[in-house]
Amino acid sequence: MGHISEIHARQILDSRGNPTIEVEVFTDTGYIGRAAVPSGASTGVHEAVELRDGDKDYYLGKGVLKAVNNVNSILNEELSGYDVFNQGTIDAAMIELDGTENKSNLGANATLGVSLAVAKVAAKETGQPLYRYLGGINANTLPIPMMNILNGGQHADNKIDIQEFMVMPIGAESFSEALRMGVEVFHHLKTVLK
Repeated sequence: MGHISEIHARQILDSRGNPTIEVEVFTDTGYIGRAAVPSGASTGVHEAVELRDGDKDYYLGKGVLKAVNNVNSILNEELSGYDVFNQGTIDAAMIELDGTENKSNLGANATLGVSLAVAKVAAKETGQPLYRYLGGINANTLPIPMMNILNGGQHADNKIDIQEFMVMPIGAESFSEALRMGVEVFHHLKTVLK
């Protein structure tokens, strides 16, 4: 089965136009796993550190080229040859390489990107969807999208104290039906609130 032959990262933009990291893990058997790392608009004091460049003249300090470099140099070199089915070993190796409690050395965005891409490439190696690979042979529950339909809190331009109102379209027959249901709720809510 597959072993890591290369790990490559790049800077991309998220849905809010902010830089984030995308990681690809290549195996010696020819499979590729790709993952883009999400980021929140606000972070708590106990959360893992998302490594940002801090250069105010480049994406207003939000660039992630340091994290990209950490993946392309340190993590690519150190994790080469690892079996992609040893997720726990790979994650533990990254924690040890980082050496901090909050992942501030390599960046949680770098290590999460690698971890997610490893899980995805391992699923591809077995020919299974990711949810089945992670959930095991008896996994029979499709992923359900969670959608933010109304914002509040300190980052919103309203007086709602709650940061996010989310919906989960439970009971759909497929992921695409669940996605459609959530989008329709969002658009109906927009009409109701006008």
